[in-house]
Amino acid sequence: MTTTSSSSSSSSSCTKNSSVNGFYNFLTKGLNDLHQSFLSHHFMSIQFISQVLSSLQSFHSKLTLLIQRLCLPVGGKWLDEYMDESSRLWDICHVLKSAIYGIENYSSTASNITSLVHGYHHFTPELSHQMVRAINVCQRESLGLVEENKSMMETRIEALSECLNQKMCVESKLNEFNGFRGVLCAMRSVSSLLLMILLCGVAYCWSSSCFEQEGYEGHVVFGSGVVVSMARLQQKVAEEIEQCNGQPGILLLEFQEAKIAMEELKMELERMVGYDAECEIQSKVDNFKRCFGLLRCGVETITGQLDDFFDEIVEGRKKILDMCTHK
Repeated sequence: MTTTSSSSSSSSSCTKNSSVNGFYNFLTKGLNDLHQSFLSHHFMSIQFISQVLSSLQSFHSKLTLLIQRLCLPVGGKWLDEYMDESSRLWDICHVLKSAIYGIENYSSTASNITSLVHGYHHFTPELSHQMVRAINVCQRESLGLVEENKSMMETRIEALSECLNQKMCVESKLNEFNGFRGVLCAMRSVSSLLLMILLCGVAYCWSSSCFEQEGYEGHVVFGSGVVVSMARLQQKVAEEIEQCNGQPGILLLEFQEAKIAMEELKMELERMVGYDAECEIQSKVDNFKRCFGLLRCGVETITGQLDDFFDEIVEGRKKILDMCTHK
């Protein structure tokens, strides 16, 4: 009987260790895939933002499955820590949603500009003046959007930065709750990095200093793979921001391209003279439509992903609470 019990306990411990190590490996692979995506996606493009958000979703989903395998004590402190972390994720994703909503409104205002040329075959001076006035309205809205996002980020960024650059916890603490505390520490650090990338893309970015690396020295608490992969991705993002050489603001590539297309159209309208200029204006209008079309479609994609993620967070919390209740 003693031998059987010992064997069963050893098997259970092995399964838990395997599950925890598997989760760390999953995080490591996901971070490495994001680093690799710099080769196939433009930095802060809709495709890149979408992949970062997909990774965050898959990490959270994997965490929920892991909790169900770890045989955690009912009503333990682990539950409070998990609920706190999922609430933090929920709150910051709402900041992302608010920023995306602002870009949607900006795109809608821009559509009023192209509606002015509908049915017209020639760009008269009067039509040009109307379009320039509409562009000025849209540009003021863009400036207001950036300032609003900046203010919103100032109230949120400090806690996120602290979590991203915090000193790693001591290993003994992380082994509590069958290793779950270490898993949650890893998840908190990784999600902080991904959320910071998302916020810099669609809300506001001051500079590459948002991704300055601290806190990686000392104890390696949840496997060197996760720590090293986080550091590589963090450094790569900082380098890409440095190469942008732009002003602080919304880094989303399609947003920046749409702004440039709008300014180019405005300049052409203001110096309109003769037939050649009219052809050039039409070219600028076509480019304007293309850029804002891409921005609008991209924003709709990200909005859909965020809505799905909100549903997953709610469902994950419900599953964990139901699991504790049934135990």
